Amino acid sequence: MHSSKNAMDIYKFIMKSVLNFFSQIIKESLSCTWTLFKIMIPALIVIKLLQEFGAIEYLSALMSPVMHWVNLPAELSLVWATTLLINIYAGLIVIAGMDGSFTVSQISVLGGMMLVAHALPIEGAIARAAGCPWFVSIPQRLIASLLFGFILSKIYQYIGFGQSECCMAIDIQQQAPSWMGWLLLQLKSLGLIFVIILALVFLLKLLKILNIEKLMGFILSPALRLLGMAKSATNVTIIGITLGLTYGGGLLIAESQKGVIRKEDMFVAIILLNMLHSLIEDTLLVILIGADFYSVFFGRIIYAILFTSLISLVYRRFFVR
Repeated sequence: MHSSKNAMDIYKFIMKSVLNFFSQIIKESLSCTWTLFKIMIPALIVIKLLQEFGAIEYLSALMSPVMHWVNLPAELSLVWATTLLINIYAGLIVIAGMDGSFTVSQISVLGGMMLVAHALPIEGAIARAAGCPWFVSIPQRLIASLLFGFILSKIYQYIGFGQSECCMAIDIQQQAPSWMGWLLLQLKSLGLIFVIILALVFLLKLLKILNIEKLMGFILSPALRLLGMAKSATNVTIIGITLGLTYGGGLLIAESQKGVIRKEDMFVAIILLNMLHSLIEDTLLVILIGADFYSVFFGRIIYAILFTSLISLVYRRFFVR
C-alpha cells in the first residue's frame, strides 16, 4: 500500500513536471512570436504598399549604375531591388520571368549579393529589436552585399570560370496576387513562423537539458574566439545561421530580455546573422537559378566570418566599455 502511494506520488510529480515544461515552452513561444509579429506585420503592410505604388521599379532605376561595379547587366538591378525590399523568393520570381540569358558567374555574383542582403525592412526591424539599430544594420548589409559581389566578380574574372550560360531549374510565371490572396499568404506564413518558433524553443530547452550546447560551443570555439563571442550566444546563433534571422533574431530578443546574452555578444551575433542565415534554404534557392554552390555556400561562410571578425574587433575596441 505504501509503495503504491509512493508510485502514485512519483507519477503525479512527473506529470506535473512535464506539464510545467510544455506550458513554459508554449508561454515563451507565444511571447517570442508576439514580439516578432509586432515588428513584422507593420513592415509587411508597408512593403506591400511600396510594391503597389511602384517603389521597387524606382529603386531599381537608382541601382542600375551599381550593377556595373559588380560586372552585372543593368536589368538585374530589378532582381536585387525586389530582393532587398521583399525577399529572395520575390527576386526569384522576377529573374525567372526575364527573357535574357546569364552566365554562371553573373548569377553566382547576384545570388551571393541576394543572400547577404534581402528583406531589409523586416529583418532590419528584427535586428533593431535585438540591439542593432537601423543606421548600422541596413548600411552594413548593403555594403557587405556589394563588397561580396565585387570580390566574387573579380575572382571569376581572374580565374575565367563560370562563363558558360547558367541553367535555371525554375520557371515561374509572374502573377500579382490580389489583396485577399496576399493577406491569406501572409497569415499562412505567420502561422508557420509560430510553429517553427515553438519547435525551436523546445529544441533550445532540450539542448540545455542534455548539455549539448556545451558540445556545440566546443566545436565552434575557434570561430567564437575569432568573433569574441561568449558561449551563451552559441545556440541561438547556430539556429539563426541554419534556419533564418527571423527565428534566430526572435530567440536572441527573448534571450536578451532574460539577460542571458551580453550586449556586445548580441551585437556581434546580429552582425553575423545579417550576412549568414538560412544557410540551407536560401542557398538552395539561389542554386535553383544557376548559382555556383561553392561560391554561395562556402564563399559566403568564409566571407561572413571574416567580415564579422573585423566589425567585432572595431566594436569591442572602441565602443565596449
